[in-house]
Order: sequence, then structure tokens, then C-alpha cells
Amino acid sequence: MADTLDPERRARRRRSDARRSIDAILTAARTVLSERPDASMEDIATTAGVSRQTVYAHFPSRDALIAALIHAAGVETVAAYDAAGLDTLPPPDALRRYLDISWQLIRGYSFLLAPALARIPQPGGDDPHDAGTARLEQLLRRGRHTGDFTDTLPVTWLAAAVIGLVRTAAEQVAAGSLTPSQAADMLQKSAQRLCAPDTQPL
Repeated sequence: MADTLDPERRARRRRSDARRSIDAILTAARTVLSERPDASMEDIATTAGVSRQTVYAHFPSRDALIAALIHAAGVETVAAYDAAGLDTLPPPDALRRYLDISWQLIRGYSFLLAPALARIPQPGGDDPHDAGTARLEQLLRRGRHTGDFTDTLPVTWLAAAVIGLVRTAAEQVAAGSLTPSQAADMLQKSAQRLCAPDTQPL
């Protein structure tokens, strides 16, 4: 009985319960929206095994829930970059692996493609996509030192251009202009050509 009256224990229990609810809602949202992108918050609540009020208590709007899913996808992708050991691979191979992982994110979260492309980054926030860009800049910088990538363009510009290619590939898939496999192939070829040293024939 003492435990149930201890304010600190009650607070920890509430936080733990809230975390479980949030995880269940995000997992359900990913499942439901991948099958039915127009699914309602009530549909997500039913799949998560919680009430609609519980969903809205954690995510006050559908946009807030989508933003949380985009953030979670970014965290997952950065973890995949780190697990891939990009800094141990030759730079061209590291770039290919980086793009493979990025594309797997798009395939796994295809229902987030449109909202992610329309998303406006918030400066100064805890954005995992910034961490992903930092990983890309690091491998491009290493490629410059090894002579595998051009040294006549700023690394920050190259990184922005590569990410722009990823967005373009995603937009082409979203528009139905390319299949995911076609877009992935064009993305790899375009990024490698963009980063190639000036002495390498194109």
C-alpha cells in the first residue's frame, strides 16, 4: 500500500504507462496507415487497443501523430546508418550503403512520403534528419581526402545535392513516374556521378 501512495512511484508508473500507450499508438499507426493511408484516428486507437481519447491525449491532431511517425522513422534510419559502419567502408561503398538505407526508409514508410516531402524542418530542434545529414557530410569529407570524391565543391553543398536527389527520387515514385526500383537505381547512379572526382570520366 505504501508504494501506491508514494508520489514518486505513482509518477514513474504514469510515465511508464504513457510510454507504453505512445509506443502502441505509433506501432498501430504505422500498421494501419501503411494499409489505409486515410484511416481515422479511431481506427488507429482500435488497433492500438486504447481509446480515441487516449490517442488524442498524446497526439492532439493527426498532423501531430504523422510528425511523430516521421521523427521515429528518422531515428530508426540514423541508427541504421550507425549500425552499417559507414566509416569502415571505402567512401563510394559507404555512399551506396547510405543511399540504400535511405531508400529502405522510403519503402518501409511509403505512406509518410507525401507528408515528409511537404514537411518544413524546424531550425534548432532535435531533428534526427539533421543527424543523418551530418553522417552524409562526414563520409563525403572522408571521400575527398581519399580522392574518391570531388574536392572542387563544398561538402555541405554536395550533401544537400545528394539529399535533393533522394527527395526527387521519392517525388517521382509518389507521382507514379518511376517504380521504386527504377528510382533507386537512378538515385545511386546520379549520386555517384555527382560526387565523382573531376578527373574521373563521366
